[in-house]
Amino acid sequence: MENETVKLPLFPLGRTVITPGALATFGDLFGVGPGAIVLQQLLTRHVTGDWGDLDASDRRANDLALRDGERLFSSYTVPKGERVWIITEWDRSYTTTLLPDEY
Repeated sequence: MENETVKLPLFPLGRTVITPGALATFGDLFGVGPGAIVLQQLLTRHVTGDWGDLDASDRRANDLALRDGERLFSSYTVPKGERVWIITEWDRSYTTTLLPDEY
C-alpha cells in the first residue's frame, strides 16, 4: 500500500452552485455518473489549493487571498477539453462553478 498524503481543506466552500453552462458540460452532475465524479474532484482540488491551469502570478494571488480573505479562483480543463472556472467568494459564502463565457 502506497503512503498517500491526505490534503485537508484550506477554506470553507460555503454554498456550492453551478451555472447552466457548466451543468451542461458535466452532463449527469446530479446522477452517479462520471460528471458528478469529475466535479467533485475539481472542487476537492480547489479547496486544497490546487488552482489548476493558472500562471505563477495568479497562483501567488490565490495564496495571498487565502491569508487575506479575498476571492479564490481556479481554472481546470475537463475531460471534454472545455475550460471550467471555480470561484469562491471573499467571504467564503459561495463557490461557483462556471464556464468562462458565463462570467
